[in-house]
Amino acid sequence: MRVIKLIALLGLMISFAIANAGDRGKAYVSNQEGGVSIINLDTMEIDGSIDIQAKNPRGIGITKDGHYLITANKDDNNLSVIDLTTNQFVKHIAVGKNPEFIRVYKDQVFVSTEPASTGKAPVAGQEEDDNGAVKIPARIAVVDLTKGKKIREIIGGPETEGIEFSKSGKEIIVTNEADNTITVHKFSNGKLLKTISTKKYGDRPRGIKVEPSGKYYVVTLEMGNNFIVLDNQFKYLKTVSTGESPYGVSFDREGKRLFVASSKAKTLEVYDTVNFEKIKDIPTGRRCWHFSFSPDDKDILLACGKSDEILVIDTERLEVTKHISNKKIPWGIVTYPKSMGSLDNAN
Repeated sequence: MRVIKLIALLGLMISFAIANAGDRGKAYVSNQEGGVSIINLDTMEIDGSIDIQAKNPRGIGITKDGHYLITANKDDNNLSVIDLTTNQFVKHIAVGKNPEFIRVYKDQVFVSTEPASTGKAPVAGQEEDDNGAVKIPARIAVVDLTKGKKIREIIGGPETEGIEFSKSGKEIIVTNEADNTITVHKFSNGKLLKTISTKKYGDRPRGIKVEPSGKYYVVTLEMGNNFIVLDNQFKYLKTVSTGESPYGVSFDREGKRLFVASSKAKTLEVYDTVNFEKIKDIPTGRRCWHFSFSPDDKDILLACGKSDEILVIDTERLEVTKHISNKKIPWGIVTYPKSMGSLDNAN
């Protein structure tokens, strides 16, 4: 009898270990033509989708506890809130015209809205033809998830794109494409603290990321084909050349390497952060803008909207190991448990 009980106990232990082994979490992909795809990170396959009841989702974020997923729906001028315990739509929250980039921070959602955006891509070396129109400042809508509504707005520059937070949490930093500026705002009330022009370094600031310890920031300049480094007081330090049209940017968890998605160069570029020397160009696909590490840091998942796929990249070998087909124009990607990436941080 004791032997039978021991065998049964061992069987239960083995079953439990198998059930929990390799539970790497899930990735969530916003698709401009089809809601949200769910990727099982154990199998690296799409194993479900979420109906967000809206069109053209772009920005995507997830709460710290993994309870809610939020998408920015460009055509419907709102956010979708999804309960991830059931993968069911909860509600829409109106935020303003052309919502695009999302960051979730301290139970609040920060989303860029762009009343002046035409939706047309700029042409390198050419001034935008706005017929003398006044460039309307963008708004960063601040949504309180507990209250379920927009509680205030931060005035950015024309066509605000990237959003980041200082390590202390006292400042919010945004990139403004149309007037080539980076603006620093007080987190508590949105008051403008500082404006940094990128004109002398390059046009169209887009991605922004703080180094994990908070020592400095990196900002990608889409039309400069480079990124700039700012210290923690937002003073310029240096410029580093990249491939054509850099956008999404993220450090690894330790801050030892920097990854930059250069969309027109069709590469994910890897840099050593000691001196910002390039380690490698990883060939990718078309319009690969945003990416996320897996929670265990073993892989990077890169959304390539015009190649109809998600690329899986081994972080040690720095090689593409898998192509996950997704014909719905993938735009953004985040994971739970939370991890480093161009749209999120691990903590």
